[in-house]
Amino acid sequence: MQYSISIYFLYFIILAIIGWIMEVTLQLVQKHKFSNRGFLIGPYCPIYGCGGVLITLTLSNLANHPVALFSTAILICGVLEYLTSYLMEKIFNARWWDYSNNKFNINGRVCLETIVPFGILGLVLIYVINPFIFDNLSKVSTNVINIIAVVVAVLFTLDLIISLTVISNVRKATTKFDKENPKDSTDEISRKVREFLKSKSPLNRRLVEAFPELTAIIKERKEQIKQKTKEIKGDIVNKANEVRSDITDKAGELKGEIAKQADKVKEKLKKEKNK
Repeated sequence: MQYSISIYFLYFIILAIIGWIMEVTLQLVQKHKFSNRGFLIGPYCPIYGCGGVLITLTLSNLANHPVALFSTAILICGVLEYLTSYLMEKIFNARWWDYSNNKFNINGRVCLETIVPFGILGLVLIYVINPFIFDNLSKVSTNVINIIAVVVAVLFTLDLIISLTVISNVRKATTKFDKENPKDSTDEISRKVREFLKSKSPLNRRLVEAFPELTAIIKERKEQIKQKTKEIKGDIVNKANEVRSDITDKAGELKGEIAKQADKVKEKLKKEKNK
């Protein structure tokens, strides 16, 4: 069944809120403390909303094929999480989560332990959550839905602008500390970035609490410089070897020529002596 953009937007927000509740609950169970998860200020994690919308739009026709639905949901959510990690790292010069220590991970961005539950959530989404949400939203008049969607969209946009401004401090801090002491290790720069954020506004401190594994991405850039240095060094060595080889060849040719001339002189002297 087709729904309006307003309904899909509210559906996105509802799933983002559900995702936030799940993240906060998991944090409470694991670390026994409350933490406003996600990089936005409000109680929502957009990645859950995006994943839910993608699954709903692309996999609803697999409702009669639970195995295919489960595996495809894992694939979609895994790709989404990987791309989100990659883009946020490139934009803000920081890694917001790292699964490098987990088994079966891909570049530390996704791992088997975290994406398998997304397959289960995909099943719950299609069979339980979607019917409930869409049935109830469909009962509300179109005008009311549109008004609610506009209000929520304005609040969400303001939150996004403020949050992106706060997050930009991560990139600024990373660049600042890297320039001050480029010899510092990645861990040391990451520590300085976290301390810098904690010393700023409550919004910056919330960011550190939400992403305790926040890591400044300096190592990759230093590795690139190191690799470039190796390449330049290799080129210099190759050029030096070529020059040395040329000199050796020329010296060999010159030595051979001198030997020939010496033989000619000896032969000439020998002939004159025999006369």
